[in-house]
Amino acid sequence: MERRILLQGMAGAAALGLLPRTSPRAAEKTVVYLTPGLDLPFWRYLSKGIENTVKPAGYGFTALDSHNNAATQLKNAQDVIARGVAGICISPTDSSTAPAVLGLAQKAGIPVIVSDIGTNSGEYVSFVISDNFEGAYGIGKVLGEHLKAKGWTDGSVGLVTISQARKNGQARTAGFRKAMKEAGITKEAGLQQMQSYTADETFKFVQDMLTANPNMRGLFVQTDQPTTGALRAIKAARREGQVLVAAFDGTPELVKLIKSGQVVGSGMQQPYQMGVESAKALLAHYKGEQVPRETSVPILVVTSENVEKLLPTIKQTVFAGEL
Repeated sequence: MERRILLQGMAGAAALGLLPRTSPRAAEKTVVYLTPGLDLPFWRYLSKGIENTVKPAGYGFTALDSHNNAATQLKNAQDVIARGVAGICISPTDSSTAPAVLGLAQKAGIPVIVSDIGTNSGEYVSFVISDNFEGAYGIGKVLGEHLKAKGWTDGSVGLVTISQARKNGQARTAGFRKAMKEAGITKEAGLQQMQSYTADETFKFVQDMLTANPNMRGLFVQTDQPTTGALRAIKAARREGQVLVAAFDGTPELVKLIKSGQVVGSGMQQPYQMGVESAKALLAHYKGEQVPRETSVPILVVTSENVEKLLPTIKQTVFAGEL
């Protein structure tokens, strides 16, 4: 009871500006990362970037998996806010679910960094994002060039996307479509949105697209691991060499696929660096420093032509040293 009264009192003081906005919570000097799903390498790498930055500064670290479920995300947020943690970094399940978490944290006086995906509304300290539009536009241009070189611009191109309720998903689709339009490729074989973000799910999506579109010549998969499911579907349909695949994000396996030519390239975000930038923004906030409202981390357009040159950077900023 006393604990709840104390939290309510501090929340009220924070809302009135009576608490120093730069001070971490005294109750527990821990930074928490709320992530959509640690089964995806991207989120593991981003998590590691946060952890490796806050721990040397004397903070504990915990990552909580939302399992791509808004209710789980909200419960995780409620639990850590009740504990009185120092700060939260959140990669929301989608942009529409973030405001609920931001509202709770604001009431409790806990600073929040939005680490990718974005939010439709709400208060936060800083937003760390990749330039998803330019990254997707860049890899779309690579795919367009390959299709033009083969004389396949009259064929259709399919998209397997991340949730289009996410602002980053909307940007990836828009950037890719711009590149296709500039390449003179006007036919789409369909757009399927991932829900489970697995290779098996994408296998089924691509299988259906190939069946319905005999003249499908290109495919854009908007995140890393599911790309392997797309390649399996193309092989199962005996369309290898007839459909070119472009990817987004990156796994060590994807680097091998780019080198072998099975994937024309990938717009690789730098998740580890995004985690570092998220943590740096939070630590700067604690010190009372001016924190940028938004930080954009460049996307690396990786192809077979430049992969070896980019490998030293990729190893650290993309794969957190795991490659």
